[in-house]
Order: sequence, then C-alpha cells, then structure tokens
Amino acid sequence: MSEALSRHVAAFNNRDLQGLLDGFTEDAVWITGSSVVRGREELTELFSGAMEQLLPTLTVENVLADGDQIAAQLTEQLTHNGENQVFAIAGFYRLSGDRIKSAKIYREGSAELD
Repeated sequence: MSEALSRHVAAFNNRDLQGLLDGFTEDAVWITGSSVVRGREELTELFSGAMEQLLPTLTVENVLADGDQIAAQLTEQLTHNGENQVFAIAGFYRLSGDRIKSAKIYREGSAELD
C-alpha cells in the first residue's frame, strides 16, 4: 500500500486530526458525493466533525497505485443516528510528493447520510 494512504488511514482511524491534516497539501481538494471541500480550514471542519459525530473507521481492502495516483477499495464503519453502519467505498487519490493533493470518494448507495 502507498505510504501516504497508509498514514492517512492510520491517522483517520486513530482520530489524529493533526496527523490527518499533515497528510494533505495546503490546497487539497476532497470530494464526497455533492460535497467539495478545499484547503486546510475546510478539511479541518469536515474531519473534526466526522470524527466527533460519526466515529468512522476505515479498512483498506485493495489498492492500485500508479505514480502519483492511488485507487483504493475500503470498508467504512460509522455510527449515524445511533446506528452502526457499514459501507463499501472507493477512493481515488492524487498525490503531490508524499501528501494527498486531491481525493474523490464514492460510497456505495448514496454518499449523503440522511
């Protein structure tokens, strides 16, 4: 697995917000469903809220990497409205050096949690 993706998933699962943010470029873009988040300030809001409210955990199932691009199949477990939920997700990442410059995340079913 890519070192950048490995650090990203570890920080995410450990609820290490600063470690997670350190893995992104300053101008990183994160797209999930219809949500587009740009830059460190917006990433901080997105991930701090998710870590506090959803308690998500990622498991990497498969990874394909080619140069600065990574495609990953993951399983996401989270708590939403008091219920544990499990989703298959696909993440497509572009790196700049050893940091994530952009990510587009697809959640099986709907990317939006109701």
